[in-house]
Amino acid sequence: MSGRPTVGAVLLTQGTRPVDLERALESILRQQHVDVVVVVVGNGWSPQGLPAGVRALALDENLGIPAGRNRGVPLVEGEYLFFLDDDASVPSETFLADAIALLGPGSTIGLVQPRVVDPSGATNPRRWVPRIRKGEATESGDVFSVWEGAVVMPRRVFDRTGGWAEPFFYAHEGIELAWRVWDQGLRTWYAGDLVAHHPAITPTRHSYYYRLNARNRVFLARRNLPVVLIPFYVASWTGVQLLRSVRNPMGLRSWWAGWMAGWREPAGERRRIRWVTVWRMARAGRPPLI
Repeated sequence: MSGRPTVGAVLLTQGTRPVDLERALESILRQQHVDVVVVVVGNGWSPQGLPAGVRALALDENLGIPAGRNRGVPLVEGEYLFFLDDDASVPSETFLADAIALLGPGSTIGLVQPRVVDPSGATNPRRWVPRIRKGEATESGDVFSVWEGAVVMPRRVFDRTGGWAEPFFYAHEGIELAWRVWDQGLRTWYAGDLVAHHPAITPTRHSYYYRLNARNRVFLARRNLPVVLIPFYVASWTGVQLLRSVRNPMGLRSWWAGWMAGWREPAGERRRIRWVTVWRMARAGRPPLI
């Protein structure tokens, strides 16, 4: 036994970005001061040509981002989990060790998201800072949603969340995961001093973006909120979308179709967060109403 922290790393890919995948994998394998076991999950693709010791999981079809990540977890050992998308990477060789230092014994932090930077020098989207009041991207603090492309957390905390929200397929699964960390009496932390690289590309490139964005907001409320808060949460985000559509009406029809689907389609398991969690989140600056 090395005595170093052990990390199970789940690297998700569809096999369409081989150069990016190689960069992401290399950034995991060169981590220092930790022992890492890596699985590459091919979401509708069979991973090939991987370095020795890297495990592979081929899924026959694209099950969606949350389900793909979940499928990789049982294939890696480690007291911590690191989820990385194939178009992301971590430039520091001590990234995992530094993240784990925030999660160690006595810490009240249950999940760490790093600051996201486009390495080409392009302007970094403000959505990568998961705060209502964005402030400086380098400023660390409590958050209530996460950018899902690079996340570190203790395995025991992940297990208690029930995993990534598989019915979502894409979008907003990072909000649910953050809420369920808070519901364990822990905090979700944005680490402005830790960096992950990712290209500054718009999520609207996906044809299903507007539909799933709306549907999953409703799913999120139905799966997690006390019944009395569900209409308030959905109404607040409906209002936000309508205000945004005044400037940019593109995709509004698809958004409304997704909104309706959110009420009609099965949302999966309901695990209501506690009222004490609602109170803690409100005291920390963001009640689960917006």
